[in-house]
Amino acid sequence: MTRDHNIYSLHQCGGVKGLSNMLKTNLATGIVGDENDLIKRMNTFGTNRYPQKKGRGFLRFLWEAWQDLTLIILIVAAIASLGLGIKTEGLSHGWYDGASISFAVMLVIIVTAVSDYRQSLQFQNLNKEKQNIQLEVMRGGRIMKISIFDIVVGDVVPLRIGDQVPADGILISGHSLAIDESSMTGESKIVHKDQNAPFLMSGCKVADGIGTMLVTGVGINTEWGLLMASISEDTGEETPLQVRLNGLATFIGIAGLTVALSVLAVLLGRYFTGNTKNPDGSVQFIKGETTVSKAVDGVIKILTIAVTIVVVAVPEGLPLAVTLTLAYSMRKMMADKALVRRLSACETMGSSTTICSDKTGTLTLNQMTVVEAYVGNQKKNPPDDPSQLQSEAGLLLCEGIAHNTTGNVFVPKDGGDVEITGSPTEKAILSWAVKLGMKFDVLRAESKILHVFPFNSEKKRGGVAIQTADSKVHIHWKGAAEMVLASCTGYLDSNGSLQSIDKEMDFFKVAIDDMAACSLRCVAIAYRPYELDKVPTDEESLGKWVLPEDELVLLAIVGIKDPCRPGVKDAVRICTAAGVKVRMVTGDNIQTAKAIALECGILSSGADAMEPNIIEGKVFRAYSEKEREIIAKKITVMGRSSPNDKLLLVQALRKGGEVVAVTGDGTNDAPALHEADIGLSMGIQGTEVAKESSDIVILDDNFASVVKVVRWGRSVYANIQKFIQFQLTVNVGALVINVVAAVSSGDVPLNTVQLLWVNLIMDTLGALALATEPPTDHLMHRTPVGRREPLITNIMWRNLLIQALYQVAVLLALNFRGLSILHLNQDDRKHATIAKNTMIFNAFVLCQVFNEFNARKPDEINVFKGVTKNHLFMGIVGFTVILQIILIEFTGDFTTTVRLNWKQWLICVAIGIVSWPLAAVGKLIPVSKTPLSVYFRKPFRRFRTARNALMPQWGLSLN
Repeated sequence: MTRDHNIYSLHQCGGVKGLSNMLKTNLATGIVGDENDLIKRMNTFGTNRYPQKKGRGFLRFLWEAWQDLTLIILIVAAIASLGLGIKTEGLSHGWYDGASISFAVMLVIIVTAVSDYRQSLQFQNLNKEKQNIQLEVMRGGRIMKISIFDIVVGDVVPLRIGDQVPADGILISGHSLAIDESSMTGESKIVHKDQNAPFLMSGCKVADGIGTMLVTGVGINTEWGLLMASISEDTGEETPLQVRLNGLATFIGIAGLTVALSVLAVLLGRYFTGNTKNPDGSVQFIKGETTVSKAVDGVIKILTIAVTIVVVAVPEGLPLAVTLTLAYSMRKMMADKALVRRLSACETMGSSTTICSDKTGTLTLNQMTVVEAYVGNQKKNPPDDPSQLQSEAGLLLCEGIAHNTTGNVFVPKDGGDVEITGSPTEKAILSWAVKLGMKFDVLRAESKILHVFPFNSEKKRGGVAIQTADSKVHIHWKGAAEMVLASCTGYLDSNGSLQSIDKEMDFFKVAIDDMAACSLRCVAIAYRPYELDKVPTDEESLGKWVLPEDELVLLAIVGIKDPCRPGVKDAVRICTAAGVKVRMVTGDNIQTAKAIALECGILSSGADAMEPNIIEGKVFRAYSEKEREIIAKKITVMGRSSPNDKLLLVQALRKGGEVVAVTGDGTNDAPALHEADIGLSMGIQGTEVAKESSDIVILDDNFASVVKVVRWGRSVYANIQKFIQFQLTVNVGALVINVVAAVSSGDVPLNTVQLLWVNLIMDTLGALALATEPPTDHLMHRTPVGRREPLITNIMWRNLLIQALYQVAVLLALNFRGLSILHLNQDDRKHATIAKNTMIFNAFVLCQVFNEFNARKPDEINVFKGVTKNHLFMGIVGFTVILQIILIEFTGDFTTTVRLNWKQWLICVAIGIVSWPLAAVGKLIPVSKTPLSVYFRKPFRRFRTARNALMPQWGLSLN
């Protein structure tokens, strides 16, 4: 019936009332909802879950990982090396090089596959978290919050703007209810629901109005369930930083390939000209004497060295590092109450220059209470004393509060505490009315609701038309105090008599300003009588009826206290110090906004509270587009703003070059959340529409959590830069040493196995160690990272060049003078050469181990600060050192190394340790803030200018 929208079948069942009887549901109080009832319904109709399509398995990730072109080249080299080694050195020793290359390839493939697989699982967990929507249902007469997965057939579910329809169902009652069915039908058309079109489809969004529905189908028995069971969410999003890193990796790879081809050409030239010698001094190739077989063996050995240089040069660790950093950051951000919906937001948040924040619930606690009340022209003290209210005014006030609300009051039959549900503002007003003696259920039962105008964030008010037991019609309004007051022509005095408001208008305006200055949210409650015969009688006309909002009678003005969140002032101060301007955009009164902004530290003093620092939404929207762009940079607080004003502010700020983060919770905030560089929706108060439009969901609605997201965003970028600095230092060192040695002596000090081991240190272990550095307070003392700022900063170039030059100088000195420095001149030449190369290899690896510490703090002298807190980093460094000792001391045949004595170990360690003070001294050298690329651009620009000027003179076309 529901799937086919068969209205005839529904009428045969007796309409929604008859269907509810079949499902044993009371339309007013819902299902019983005890354990037995729920189990029976789940067994009969199923649960509100659908089978998830299985994600890619681990073997699929393994298959994808080995298809990297570099690894394929390396696999070919491994096969060639294995065959060559066994042929030239026999099975006992000949398999070493080929096996080591194969091992390196397998390790890189496994680490990449494991990392990608773990990230895939993490995405699946995040998707489950995203799908686990919390919503309200009516069970046993009380409103309770449950997971969408716990909805059962027969449940009565209230629907409000921005909600997702949790299951298939039929409309019980609704007012101006409009559903966006584009997620199911593909047509972006808003469908209005009433008794003629009562069928609701799971997965659709409530675009407007309010209503209640009876659940008739759940889980796989809905169209949405069938659809979701057949698709799996794509987790293959590539972030901007990953794209840039892939570009950098490609560039480095091309540079490495160029160097490898140069080395290949030099080595082949030396080999065939008879300049390449064996360790014992004999020439490897003699023209006319060396056999073709031996010549081929020699060429393949040279090719293997060239291929290994390519592998060392190509930084496979860069994509791995960003994957690890993002996965680590997402997991930690979840612990910090931030659910990442889009990976790219992690990075972009680190570049944010301004945060446009809501007030209610984000900067404040969202725990509201009525602390001041004006009824008639008198201030009531205390505000909740029922004896101070006259019967006429009190009755009308309670009637308006009871009907003009989306909240609910549940009074337990056993005499327990009254349970009040709804939005924080609704709960505050309902609690106040209950203390005044309001009988919620009695008032609701005595009157009939004719039409509802749901609260509108543009008009800042909501209204309801009711017919009382004596057939009178009352239209009740509630909303922003100064806006409702402007529509009032009278008020009820202390005796309950109607008086003209003209003389008292200034009194009420001053009362509102005084409450707003005390950071109170001001809400006015008013009503007007209406003639019954003017009310539309047919359902269609009634649905289109516009409630009169003029000639209102003021009943009360209440001041609601919503205290600032603890820690918000510190969070705002941290943002300001980090170069991130915090702006408050609120629908509240400008005076209330000003008071809260001063309390939170967004405005530093009352002197700042002048236009254009503090502005009303209607004033801002009246400016031209160019004027808005100029004024937007100066705005700190915007009061009485509509969602469209927020969107205009975001657009103006972005045009001015700002990177904008925006918080929002309402359905109408969706355009601003979508337009901003980073949209931050609220997990508690946020509607599903707002969450769908956002990049990150702040699970606790707390501004301090927004600041933590900024820290993590900066941490992602900083960790990648640390790894790039570490990686390039190793690349430059390894390439320069091997190229210089190859060109000068025809041999390389670092052989295939050794270079592959270095490759594993810098790519896999280095990425793991540096990518998981937690964020530090130092990150929030910097200015935001520009979106177009180069990945490799001048500070990184300085550190990189100092370390690389030091390593190259020391290791080349060992290469060319090592025999005399290490007193190996008297030893057997072959053994002495291996011992010297072992020292070079060992010193080079230890330099990288010590350089990992330097890379942790690129711009700080004390590189050990907080290192003991990062247990993973310390574990990886310790693991690397232990493996290096095992490699040197116990695998000599495999790695072509010899055991080192304690003096030689001491020399290697000393070479590594010297890099620390050298790095510290290097950090004292000042660097320009202008990127190096700018200096390179100037000559090219001059060349282009000269070319463009001269070519026409020479009769040449610029094409």
